[in-house]
Amino acid sequence: MNRLKFLLLLFFFTIVKITAQGEETKKSTDSKQVSTFTIEAPQLQTTKKIWIYLPENYLTSKKKFSVIYMHDAQNLFDAKTSYSGEWNVDEKLDSLKAQVIVVGIEHGNDKRIDELTPFKNEKYGGGKADSYLEFIVKTLKPQIDKTYRTKTKKKNTIIMGSSLGGLTSYYAVLKYPTIFGKAGVFSPSFWFTKDIYTLTEKSKKIKSKIYFMCGDAESDDMVSDLNKMEYLLNSNRCYCLNLNKKTIVKDGKHNEKLWRDGFVDAILWLGF
Repeated sequence: MNRLKFLLLLFFFTIVKITAQGEETKKSTDSKQVSTFTIEAPQLQTTKKIWIYLPENYLTSKKKFSVIYMHDAQNLFDAKTSYSGEWNVDEKLDSLKAQVIVVGIEHGNDKRIDELTPFKNEKYGGGKADSYLEFIVKTLKPQIDKTYRTKTKKKNTIIMGSSLGGLTSYYAVLKYPTIFGKAGVFSPSFWFTKDIYTLTEKSKKIKSKIYFMCGDAESDDMVSDLNKMEYLLNSNRCYCLNLNKKTIVKDGKHNEKLWRDGFVDAILWLGF
């Protein structure tokens, strides 16, 4: 898939999603561990719908839990709201009896490209991820930590996403290294801006743990772009620290199936 087709897929993401939401044959598949709420996002001048996954033993225990912040919440838990299939995050975590809370942030529909890109693209715009991440760090995370029993240290705070969400998850650990200690970076859209490479080169020692994953059948440059970023990271910090891992999936395409299938391996490697 060339870059233009790839971008068009991203751009029309919400149009297809809305159609999918209207299909009466689709049934909700989110588990009883999943709930939603809305919160004002002053940094974005909007209101955000947030999806929360709590582990099965949350209500019967007094322990605190690590937190995974994830983008594109419509695709994480429920087939009814998903674009082309959900990630089955709740079912997968239930099967692992994972002691972790997931906070899913719904994308901004026609504002998705703006929210999930840290730098502006000359042709396609965007570049407002600073406001989006500021919302997470200064508004959403304090509310989550106040409402739920969370472990608040950076080693217990993970950010994860795919495509543009992968790009912004990577950017998040560079911009907020004291907040996000780990990142799951799936099929990152590094092609959107060369500035992300420059920022990596200029960054101080990057100490966050990062799991990269993509398929070799996504786009012409996906694997080479990821290899380039891995090289820069290994130049920034010794690869011997084992702080980053890269998985290339044979015949993997740019879709929810790839990310769904890779979710468990990623969180197990990152740890929580």
